[in-house]
Amino acid sequence: MRVLVLGAGQLARMMALEAIPLNIEVQAFDVRSDQIVDPINQQVLGEGLQQALRDADVVTAEFEHIPQAVLEPCEQSGKFLPGSRAILSGGDRRIEKALLQQAGVASAAYAEVQSKAELEAAVQQLGLPLVLKSALEGYDGKGQWRLKQIEQLDAVWAEVAQFLKQASKKAKQGIVAEQFIPFDYEVSLVGARGKDGQCVYYPLTENHHVNGVLSVSLPRSAHPLQAQAERMFQAIADELDYVGVLAIEFFAVGDRLLVNEIAPRVHNSGHWSQQGADTSQFANHIRAVCGLPLGATALLRPTLMVNILGLDQLPDSVLAIPGLHLHWYGKTPRPGRKMGHINLAADSADTLAQRFAELIALLPADDFPELTQMQSRIS
Repeated sequence: MRVLVLGAGQLARMMALEAIPLNIEVQAFDVRSDQIVDPINQQVLGEGLQQALRDADVVTAEFEHIPQAVLEPCEQSGKFLPGSRAILSGGDRRIEKALLQQAGVASAAYAEVQSKAELEAAVQQLGLPLVLKSALEGYDGKGQWRLKQIEQLDAVWAEVAQFLKQASKKAKQGIVAEQFIPFDYEVSLVGARGKDGQCVYYPLTENHHVNGVLSVSLPRSAHPLQAQAERMFQAIADELDYVGVLAIEFFAVGDRLLVNEIAPRVHNSGHWSQQGADTSQFANHIRAVCGLPLGATALLRPTLMVNILGLDQLPDSVLAIPGLHLHWYGKTPRPGRKMGHINLAADSADTLAQRFAELIALLPADDFPELTQMQSRIS
């Protein structure tokens, strides 16, 4: 069986690595170059979407910002999972918000704004503070503005208006104004839904972000909000008739979860599953879209994940830490770019905390800020 992944980045690479033991071949279609490539070694295998679709048994995606000219023939092929509606929902906040309402899932109150007058109306409707988010092409903290006081409105709108003016003409950009949620912490749920509608769930994962980019993920084997998260996941997945791995990011506010955003694909906060679960999120996505039984998702041992941003090497001494696994993506370094990740595992929470402290001491502090903020949560 051959799976075609739209996108040729690290997520396609990790799916391909997990597909090999299943005797499944994965190829990637680079939507920027129109080339078909091997996602592991980036060797060019062919060119053109039509050829790629002809040769594939299943088509899936590693990211949601896919041009409509690529999505349409994939959908028409009848091979595309989880389908274009799911991808569009993950790539456009306006569609995403409508989906959440249709599924009956709670999220922050919002309004769509295209003008200063509409922003003023949103302030009257929703109150302050507000978070303004670009409807398209917003990820890792990009395309977001905070409006805390009414006196800031003119200056904030000037920035937003300039952003809209410079936006791509290929798709209609917009702004979603959301009520700011004074959340306690952020969590995500990664799960998989098979072709038969069966869902399996990984443990809720607590996430720490720095400048809007995920820094550390820490899965919890018995989180008190797990059941609530699973109900919300199933409502969204059933609404989409979803097949594959889906990630949902939440704000935890007391004993209540509010959806922040969805990602219709394997997700950064689920990378820990490579060392912390019997079946990684990458393997379960391949299983799901290929119609195979889904694998076990329970947390086998205390585990955490640390993102590596902008660096293509670390001190060799980190490899001396027991339970540490390095995953490099083979990218050319540039500031802020996701270059790889570290998975760290142990037999107990105390040992994981000890090993995490050892790791923090070895990593350059300027490149790995705020790691200590997650130390106290390991228990």
